[in-house]
Amino acid sequence: MSKKQNKWICAAIPALLLHCSIGTVYCWSIFSQEIADYIGFSKGATEWAFSFAIFFLGMSAAFLGNVVEKDIHKSSLIAAICFALGMAGTGFFIYYGGLHQKSPLALIGIYVCYGFIMGIGLGTGYLSPVKTLMLWFEDRKGLATGLAVAGFGAAKAIASPIMQALLDNLGDGGIFKMFFILAAVYFVMMFTGHLLLKKPEGWHEPQKKEKGQSIMSVIKSRPITNYIGIWLMFYINITCGLALISQEKMIVKCIGLAGMVGVISTVSAVFNAGGRLGFSAWADKMKDRNTIYKLIFVLSIVFTGLVIITGGIKNGQGDILLTVLVLGLIFVVNAGYGGGFSNVPTLLSDHYGMGSISAIHGITLSAWAFAGLTGNQIANLIVNRTGEFMTDSHGNNINPVGYQNVLYLTIVLYVVALLISIFLVHPSKTDKKKS
Repeated sequence: MSKKQNKWICAAIPALLLHCSIGTVYCWSIFSQEIADYIGFSKGATEWAFSFAIFFLGMSAAFLGNVVEKDIHKSSLIAAICFALGMAGTGFFIYYGGLHQKSPLALIGIYVCYGFIMGIGLGTGYLSPVKTLMLWFEDRKGLATGLAVAGFGAAKAIASPIMQALLDNLGDGGIFKMFFILAAVYFVMMFTGHLLLKKPEGWHEPQKKEKGQSIMSVIKSRPITNYIGIWLMFYINITCGLALISQEKMIVKCIGLAGMVGVISTVSAVFNAGGRLGFSAWADKMKDRNTIYKLIFVLSIVFTGLVIITGGIKNGQGDILLTVLVLGLIFVVNAGYGGGFSNVPTLLSDHYGMGSISAIHGITLSAWAFAGLTGNQIANLIVNRTGEFMTDSHGNNINPVGYQNVLYLTIVLYVVALLISIFLVHPSKTDKKKS
């Protein structure tokens, strides 16, 4: 069977099965309050499970990138086992916490299972199909990686209503029962992806010359400031995205759309997924793939600046224009956040070649790990330390000034990221040949 006939079964479908499963980590907000109530801890205490999951996603990708490079079958199997085991373990410790209220063991168990074990599954599962996709879709690398990473972004929109339905219909203890059911479902999906995932025959032949090189040697093949620039602008984009997305629900309530929070959350998830696919496919047509990052940062700066100047979050309630501006900011940041993820592996491959791309991509995902610990935490700090909480007409406890102040941080960071993109990340050798 030809390469053209095989690429969907051997790369695209397994990538979607893997990414649509692990992407459900972003459904945490759907059930975090239920977990806290069921085991007798504050929501703030349980929130660290999500932060740990993102941290260990990035760190496992960084440290296991070489495993993915050498054997995608081993790495995709590790991903399936760890993700399902972590989810089932989380369910067990929620069950245990329900029997033993305020048990530190239950809370630590959730941290370990949802944070550490699932985190390893997330990191290896995220990396495993990416290089394979780029090898099968050599002419449209951005489209291919965008397709898979869009699955990661779309997972929240797809899984959220299913999880909510399970919580509503499983009765007493629905929260831990849901985790057991999903662990089984996602294991089947990921294991199927593991069985299907396959690199094209003969792909390794052109790479023999590069195999003796260490990762640092490959990175140093270009000015080290080039790689530092890519890492920093990736980190800043995620940090700013998480800072706004973590406050998205309350910002929507501030502008008087409390009844539409669920709908807007779904639409923003669609923009997130659309940004992953659209920006990366668009970058395939550009001489310098880094141009996409400049575009993302400029759009983010413009919309953030407009909402700062107009005080959109503080003054948006009842004002159609300001409401549109705030929603525009939310959707643009979500799209740019997603686009930043899907363009990283292809940008790295343009600069450093395909020989060690899984390992280099893995190291770069450490930026995601640190952003996962800083983005939403810094935003929460600003909201809790500035402005004043008040109760709106619907009984929601909101802090419009605090949410508005988060934007002062993000616009400065977006400007820094744009400057890095312009002055540190220079066109690759491949780009120069194109021009």
